[in-house]
Amino acid sequence: MSAWVLPDHIADVLPSEARHIEELRRELLDTARAYGYELVMPPMLEHLESLLTGTGEALDLQTFKLVDQLSGRMLGLRADTTPQVARIDAHLLNRPGVTRLCYCGPVLHTRPDRPHATREPLQFGAEIYGHAGLEADAEALLLALDCLRATKVAPLTVDMADARIVRALVAGLGLDAPRLAALHAALATKDATELAALTKSFPAAESAALQALIGLYGDAKVLAEAAQVLPATPAIREALEQLKWLASRVEGAAVRFDLADLRGYAYYSGVRFGIYTPGASDALVRGGRYDEVGAVFGRNRPAVGFSLDVKELVGVAENRPLKAAIRAPWLDSGAADAAELRASIAALRRSGETVVCALPGHESTVDEFRCDRELARDAAGRWAVRAL
Repeated sequence: MSAWVLPDHIADVLPSEARHIEELRRELLDTARAYGYELVMPPMLEHLESLLTGTGEALDLQTFKLVDQLSGRMLGLRADTTPQVARIDAHLLNRPGVTRLCYCGPVLHTRPDRPHATREPLQFGAEIYGHAGLEADAEALLLALDCLRATKVAPLTVDMADARIVRALVAGLGLDAPRLAALHAALATKDATELAALTKSFPAAESAALQALIGLYGDAKVLAEAAQVLPATPAIREALEQLKWLASRVEGAAVRFDLADLRGYAYYSGVRFGIYTPGASDALVRGGRYDEVGAVFGRNRPAVGFSLDVKELVGVAENRPLKAAIRAPWLDSGAADAAELRASIAALRRSGETVVCALPGHESTVDEFRCDRELARDAAGRWAVRAL
């Protein structure tokens, strides 16, 4: 194999795409900062138990592992940033009130999470700790929508569900881990035949409710239908009411519900959402409430947030017009007028212009900046910018 061939689902990012990704990253971070979110930069590498404690098997399988040559302990390359941010909130900041944090950095996956996906996403996320009320859920969802709007992604559709509904339906049934996993899989794939077989021995009310879940997908009418066909337990009533309340706060995006959607069921503790747009193979954004995320660090605080892959976002975000540059001649520092030219170039760069110096013998080189002007002497012998 050639030395320059990269591993599967790992790729270089070339200039045009890298520029677009960086522009999106800045817009996302600026949008989060406008909401009062503080930027944190957790390390790529941590002790394995810190990365995986309480996160479930799925994240364990996605995490690259290695041995620390200094301590002999197992280390992991992060596959998700949320556990690290929860650790920062719990131990390094340890604030008594609300904490808003955001981040943007690479994560690594042992396998792509879907066909054609990268194993090195650039994960942006925002999280709010310390508030158990629905106001925090609404803020996370509205910030996620504003982040996508800032990157000029449209139209948007919000899919909503709640982890408490299925938990309430299976509570008290005493299901072991394999049966529970099979049940979750059947619900997620909406496999009515498998679901009927799995719930055959359940009490009639729970069996009927679980089978009804796979048909509870659509617009706001779904919530009214769910209130009729699902048991009227306090947990289910609260979940449906909160979904309705959150949906009423969404503007400028379609809202749909899928009450059998269990993606991330081991992670979320309440309302969860995904945001979709045409052209994306899956949800651009996933988020929701995960109140237990900090418990393993000794501080069980309410938490809600979302994340997205900037590399995936670049595929559907509107391209930004390229800011054209100025081409300037290259003069040896010993030339008599070199100092004057350098001063002119420096002034242009300070004003925000891109100035590309044409190296000797490469005056006609084509690059991404597409110079539409040049720095040349005018009739009076001064350095001035003129159109090409």
